[in-house]
Amino acid sequence: MGATASKLERALGDKFPEGERFFGLENFGNTCYCNSVLQALYFCVPFREQLLEYHTSNKNVGEAEENVLTCLADLFNQINSSKKKSGVIAPKRFVQRMKKENELFRSYMHQDAHEFLNFLLNELVDILEKEANAAKGSPISSSPSEKMANGPGNLQANSAQKEPLITWVHKSFQGTLTNETRCLRCETVTERDETFFDLSVDIEQNSSITSCLKNFSSTETLNAEDKFFCDRCCSLQEAQKRMKIKKAPEVLVIHLKRFKYIEHVGRYKKLSYRVVFPLELKLSNNAENAEAEYSLFAVVGSCWQWAKPWPLHQPC
Repeated sequence: MGATASKLERALGDKFPEGERFFGLENFGNTCYCNSVLQALYFCVPFREQLLEYHTSNKNVGEAEENVLTCLADLFNQINSSKKKSGVIAPKRFVQRMKKENELFRSYMHQDAHEFLNFLLNELVDILEKEANAAKGSPISSSPSEKMANGPGNLQANSAQKEPLITWVHKSFQGTLTNETRCLRCETVTERDETFFDLSVDIEQNSSITSCLKNFSSTETLNAEDKFFCDRCCSLQEAQKRMKIKKAPEVLVIHLKRFKYIEHVGRYKKLSYRVVFPLELKLSNNAENAEAEYSLFAVVGSCWQWAKPWPLHQPC
């Protein structure tokens, strides 16, 4: 280990991962929520590899328009191609672009890391879809007679033939949930699928990720004012409802709902409950892939230390 090695390199010695880089991100006025998510995404190997591949394939394409995706790709490439194994990088260009795209992040107030992750993934999807559509070229405009032929009667058929674009962001993070409702009168089961990038689960005191996921898929009875309208019975009926994971994503993101609305005081309360998470997780309520297993690689959280005159927010 050379004299120029960092404290981290000297501490890890031969255990320092081969080819890996460990860089801190400079804070630009309470942007720790952003830095924490970027760190987690950098160590999400499928996402990082796709982003670096995107950077390589687009770096020679003339004067490409700057956006959140190009700024993020440049940042990841800067870290990945660094000759040093550790250090500090200022993501100033990315932060400036992020604030330009979304006014929510323009202030110097603390922001929610989960909201930022949702914004970032959806923004990347929008950019990739626009680039894919631009690469295909503008569709040939229809003549007046063709427009009449493609009127309301054929609109649904034409729309059904168009499949949604699946980007590499979808391939990494998107899963499918099934909302299953069973009428307790006629036993008819109604299923509705919906996609997700992350699972938001309720938490309880002294619980675990495994128990939170079981509660997420637990059966709920719909009665009284919450009765279900059954198409077969043509009336409101008592029913049982549950959510189950139909298709597990390649990368599973779990969001712990640590704020609960307290009705009698009319405000939200922070739940500082202890939630145990394993290093290895197997989804037991997965419909299509019962052997879906995950290895933990990142945790984004927060702990507060009060100082005068401002609170210090430190990502864990």
